[in-house]
Amino acid sequence: MGRLRCRRGRLNFNGKHICVTGASSGIGLVAAKMLVERGARVSLIARRKEVLDEVCAELGDNAAGFAADVGDKAALEGALDAAAGHFGPVEALFANAGLTGGFTPFTQFDPEVFAETVKVNLTSVFWAAQKVIPAMMEAGKGAILVTGSMGSKRGMAMNPAYVSSKHGVLGLTRAIAVEMAPHNIRANCIIPGFIRTEALDRIPPEQKDKIEARVPQRRMGSPEELGEVACFLLSDAASHVTGQDWAVDGGVLESIEV
Repeated sequence: MGRLRCRRGRLNFNGKHICVTGASSGIGLVAAKMLVERGARVSLIARRKEVLDEVCAELGDNAAGFAADVGDKAALEGALDAAAGHFGPVEALFANAGLTGGFTPFTQFDPEVFAETVKVNLTSVFWAAQKVIPAMMEAGKGAILVTGSMGSKRGMAMNPAYVSSKHGVLGLTRAIAVEMAPHNIRANCIIPGFIRTEALDRIPPEQKDKIEARVPQRRMGSPEELGEVACFLLSDAASHVTGQDWAVDGGVLESIEV
């Protein structure tokens, strides 16, 4: 029983400063709430200031919002500077913000949409990690968690920008993990499957049924289920886990049915 209490205690963040991007909705918002509940001080970065203000008012003094478009390097770095000024150096980063890129046949895909999707989904993660890692190196510890996708592992028709960017963030995560391991800085990539977010809630019921039929567990996952894994990977309980892609997908990626 004593050992069990000790292991659970490692998921109490004890005031650790964690920054979450894309934190105004969906996976990012749920993860931010769970982190605050577990004792973290959380900086939430997203574009919608009014939503961030509402969320932080609900979560209390251990949450602070910093409005920024992660696709704007100056705005993102300014938000990270403001977060560090408020709660101290960022000790863990959950780089979760992203775009879907839309679905268009490859030969008709808009190059500007491609560039913007890659900038938000991939380049912004590079910017954010490069900004926070020096303080982690100085502290001798840190954690980076990046939201990937099943598109990080497989191809997907009519969405070259999203697939390219999500393959890229997995590679970037692995590169960070290998280089930063001697500094006790971990980097991992979480792979959501079909998770019930606002976007999936808007699709017709018959389409939901088709999606659930593709999942070996025969259901979509919840943001809370993904949030639990995110909390683990950001915590000291995952101290020997780095360079990994961790799917929360009900078995989709291992299924021959897809």
